Amino acid sequence: MLDEIVEPLEVWYRKEKRTLPWREQRNPYYIWVSEIMLQQTRVEAVKPYFQRFIRELPDVKALAVCPEEKLLKLWEGLGYYNRVRNMQKAARIVMEQYGGVLPADAEALKRLPGIGSYTAGAVASIAYGIPVPAVDGNVLRVLARFREDSRDMTKQSVRKSVEADLSAVMPEKSPGEFNQALMEVGAVICVPGGMARCRECPLARMCRAHASGREQCYPVKAEKKPRRIEEKTVLVIRDGERVALRKRPGRGLLAGLYEFPNLEGHRSPDEVIRWVEEAGLTPLHIQKLDDAKHIFSHVEWHMSGYAVRAASLEAAGKGALILVDIKEAREKYPVPSAFSAYADYINLSLGTEKDEQRIKK
Repeated sequence: MLDEIVEPLEVWYRKEKRTLPWREQRNPYYIWVSEIMLQQTRVEAVKPYFQRFIRELPDVKALAVCPEEKLLKLWEGLGYYNRVRNMQKAARIVMEQYGGVLPADAEALKRLPGIGSYTAGAVASIAYGIPVPAVDGNVLRVLARFREDSRDMTKQSVRKSVEADLSAVMPEKSPGEFNQALMEVGAVICVPGGMARCRECPLARMCRAHASGREQCYPVKAEKKPRRIEEKTVLVIRDGERVALRKRPGRGLLAGLYEFPNLEGHRSPDEVIRWVEEAGLTPLHIQKLDDAKHIFSHVEWHMSGYAVRAASLEAAGKGALILVDIKEAREKYPVPSAFSAYADYINLSLGTEKDEQRIKK
């Protein structure tokens, strides 16, 4: 039945597609950047990040030579920082091996760091018109409902099977448009849960799940393992307009980013004061801050927090802590959004202004 979806999808897409900054031209670099940003992030949230990133790093060469801290600062708020690190690794290979232009070859694209089958398919089909599928979560959901496919969509073998099915019906003249149409239906109409807007779907009359009223039953996914819970106490230590930060290790979660000093477990005010004194600082005032939670893919941080006013942070610069002017921290130091609740306390905006407003809501 899949050959029957091509025409209605393309007709619908030409009429209903959203206006997005990376769709304004078939620039392979723009498409690549947008697709990496869009992984597990909403389109509306990505728009300002994309525009800022392209403004600062307009091409592969600029990405390849960008200093790491500036690169991470541009990515601040999007999370999954290894993605942008891999982008830079790929950009350097593209400069060395392909003259600064992403290769017009899906298999060559997949050999670049951080580019999997989906991203390679998106760049190859949209930018270069190569008839290869681009199968993301939206596409898997649309086709699982369309065919009442009860296979576990989290399995790589199932994704490969869906890619093979789509390859057989991929239109030669407009593969990028077809791929984007499938993704667009999944993003704005055939959305997760019970909110599917089937009356507006170009595939509704052919969709098996819609015919049986079982849209919510698909896609089938195996239950995820529960996330590990980690308790932390976050310290916002400042003297006037300066704040203490520290750099995270170069490997592991949030590698190489900056953070507020934090302690394992939920600590009492006395324990916090003792830790601050052991760091060589003189605490003048301590204030309990609101608790906060941040969810990563496999772990949750349950955080308590304290604001600590110190007599001077000069001693902080002699140890593991870094003394930073708050204004300078806004401009230069990449701090992950996991700490956004505590960054708000000192008006330290993380990511774009729009993302900051979204977090406060």
